[in-house]
Amino acid sequence: MTTGPEGYLGTHGRITKGPAPELLEAGYRLEIADAPLLHRGLALADLAHQVSLVEAGAVDPDVVRPLLRRLLDLVDSDPADFPYDPVYGDAYNARERDLEKTLGPVAGWMHLGRTRREAGRIAFRLALRDLLLDLHADVAELTMALAAGTEAHAGAIWADSTYLQPAQPSTFGHYLGQFGEQALRHLERIEAAYRTADICPGGAGGAGGSRIALDRQRLADLLGFTQVGANTRDAMWSVDGPLDAVFAAVQAVLTADQIAEDLEIFASPAFDYVELDASMCRASVLMPQKRNPYALAVIRGGAGTLAGRLAGLVTTARTPSARTDNWLYTYGEVAGSLDLAGRLIRLTTALLGGLRVNTDVLAAGARANYIGAADLAEDLSVRHGLDYRTSYRIVGRAVAVAVAGGLERLTVQTLAAAAIEVTGDPLQVSEDVLPGVENPVALVEARAAPGSAKPQRVREHAGLLRQRVEVAARWREGRRAAVAAADADLQATARSLAGTYAGDPVQPPDSPGPN
Repeated sequence: MTTGPEGYLGTHGRITKGPAPELLEAGYRLEIADAPLLHRGLALADLAHQVSLVEAGAVDPDVVRPLLRRLLDLVDSDPADFPYDPVYGDAYNARERDLEKTLGPVAGWMHLGRTRREAGRIAFRLALRDLLLDLHADVAELTMALAAGTEAHAGAIWADSTYLQPAQPSTFGHYLGQFGEQALRHLERIEAAYRTADICPGGAGGAGGSRIALDRQRLADLLGFTQVGANTRDAMWSVDGPLDAVFAAVQAVLTADQIAEDLEIFASPAFDYVELDASMCRASVLMPQKRNPYALAVIRGGAGTLAGRLAGLVTTARTPSARTDNWLYTYGEVAGSLDLAGRLIRLTTALLGGLRVNTDVLAAGARANYIGAADLAEDLSVRHGLDYRTSYRIVGRAVAVAVAGGLERLTVQTLAAAAIEVTGDPLQVSEDVLPGVENPVALVEARAAPGSAKPQRVREHAGLLRQRVEVAARWREGRRAAVAAADADLQATARSLAGTYAGDPVQPPDSPGPN
């Protein structure tokens, strides 16, 4: 067998020459760039396949012993030390070429009953599981930071806003609790994406399965998968799982983006609600007074980038089934997206940890802009038997008159005049009504339903966030432990078949490969 790229590739069917330089640059280098991501998983997939072949009686363990030894050596090796060469195509082909060169024909047993795509899919799913668990941990830390802020500012009265317009009295802790609740849903989405990634495509053959009597459940167990793909073609070729993973990441970062979008406004001198830690800011080169909230720009720009990546993956998924074009960019794009999401989430967590809330400014805002107007309308409706829309119009007219007159508060006389204008009838408003709706602390205390803004309820919610994060953490650590146990068992089984022990050096092959 010839050893050059052209001769080597020429052994594959009708391919008679090596890749064109343009194909190498645009395609093969793209695939070989995934080698660090897939390196360890490919070794584990190959080990599990060889163990399964031996256990099925399809291969003599004495024959594949050199291959097992070399694969064991590769499991925890540095991808940078392996001679991945894009001229051979993807990471699997490059590995095969090196194994054939060093071990000889025994390397060919890696192909029995499967394609290289099966090994690649397994390796990708193994890597994807780890990436999802890492992102899960990052989102859990963000949730804990939000829980801490929710509790710390449970009593920080402010004028909550919609459309950036003063809306109702609330607390800044209640505001932060919204994002904590979102983060919990992101944990659930990541767990769902993990369950999809945790389906083993082993034993799929090209698409329809293998005639080799492999125990697919055993293969899944060796690799720490909780399920076997119920349909081999689906397990090998469907791309919805990677999309789910990126969608979960994008959703998590959208929460970070919403926080960043708000904080850029809140931290501006015009609002002065909060102050970012100096470590999250960058100075202007020209204007010495400026304090640019650089971390917020990183988060916002990253969210847009991730949304674009998701759109790209969705677009490339629009192909006929069982194609390479919707997988060609998937490994790197998905892994890169989850990595970027993790960095953005960790930045948001650190940002919240150093956030200073100007409670005096918030409290002053809660006493301005007629913030209790809706509460006043409700009181008038209940006390005077008015339908709410009529009460709403009376209070709205009174506010308009007060604003036009430069008044900072309503009076019973203004309300009475507004009632005549709206209904044609006088309204005797008690003097004790207005003080009750001008005290934002009392108004917030009255919001006592579960999940509402009353400080006690906000603190309760902070506790619930922590409890649910602890449940998620137990799930995550359980999956990590199960994967680690399967990994150790697989290597122990392979060592037993190879006649080696942990830490043993790799033995040279019995017969040299081609030169």
